[in-house]
Amino acid sequence: MSTELKYILPVEQTNWKIDGKNEVVFRWEYDDGRDDLLKLYEKGKQQQWNTNERIDWSQNLGEENPMGIPDQAIAIWGSDIWNKMTEKEKIELRRNGQAWQISQFLHGEQGALICTAKIVEQVPHMDAKFYAATQVIDEARHVETYSRLLHEKFERAFPITGPLKSLLDNIITDSRWDFTYLGMQVLIEGLALAAFQRIRDQAMNPLAAQVNAYVMQDEARHVAFGRLSLRDYYPQLTEAERREREEFVIEGSYHMRDRFMAEEVWESVGLNKKDCVAIAQASPAMGHFRTRLFSRIVPIIKDIGLWSPRVIDAYEKMGALDLANANTAEMLANDGKVADDFDARIAWQQQEAAKAVKATIGGAAAAE
Repeated sequence: MSTELKYILPVEQTNWKIDGKNEVVFRWEYDDGRDDLLKLYEKGKQQQWNTNERIDWSQNLGEENPMGIPDQAIAIWGSDIWNKMTEKEKIELRRNGQAWQISQFLHGEQGALICTAKIVEQVPHMDAKFYAATQVIDEARHVETYSRLLHEKFERAFPITGPLKSLLDNIITDSRWDFTYLGMQVLIEGLALAAFQRIRDQAMNPLAAQVNAYVMQDEARHVAFGRLSLRDYYPQLTEAERREREEFVIEGSYHMRDRFMAEEVWESVGLNKKDCVAIAQASPAMGHFRTRLFSRIVPIIKDIGLWSPRVIDAYEKMGALDLANANTAEMLANDGKVADDFDARIAWQQQEAAKAVKATIGGAAAAE
């Protein structure tokens, strides 16, 4: 079935086109690579994987709670609206809410695919072109993976949200290469890591957890790529140039924070959108989640040198300032380890299953 026929709501922007104008930069010096980026490039080559082989797609999602996410993660959980809902209505809300979230992951990954291809064209350093090329195939794989999860397992989809669309508009239409890094590698990818982590760590469904663990392993490298590239470049800017990028960070952060109000979900199940958004905005659990979304972004913004009083003030108002000293390298390293642990656990389960089959065959033969 065509994807367009699976959308729960109308999708006027399905054929969305952006008038992006890129400066294409050729580089004739091939031996000026920076060690950190070249090491990341090697890691990117070594960690390529095939979604059709690494993931067992015979697994299914749950009927009543597809990914097995606790109801407490639903923004209106415990409210009068929630308490008045029938069990059938709650099931539909779980299905639509989770399909909405995976839909936004999918749309964001297509945005990353386009932006990373743009980086290959724009960036003035060959080592960065090398690494960005590995990220292009990563993003294509992520689009393939989330598309398969959404279309084969959920069989429903949602259009891109306004805040995500607006931020992608700004990133793609800006001709400066570092804005592509800042918007995609730092803001969108950084926030995505926190959103993926919530599913990876909370989902009781093994397929959902596995998909997000493997995507996070790639995304951790992508965020490191942005941090390494911009940390070298931003100290060279004028005060006016830095201010422009700081304003972009502040505006983009607000866009990303507001992305998770899920207005389309409430509408899709017949709830009052305005009332549900008001509950979500006041929900302590949602407030904590929205703050934690910046756990991967704020320390990187500080590290790359965009840490002015106005940026600090903005993150303080968002309740995210305490995250500034988080150990980014440690979090990114853990993302890779968790994915490897999934592989080790699956390999062990396969070995145990093989032993059980062998033992059964041996027992049957002995009985004869």
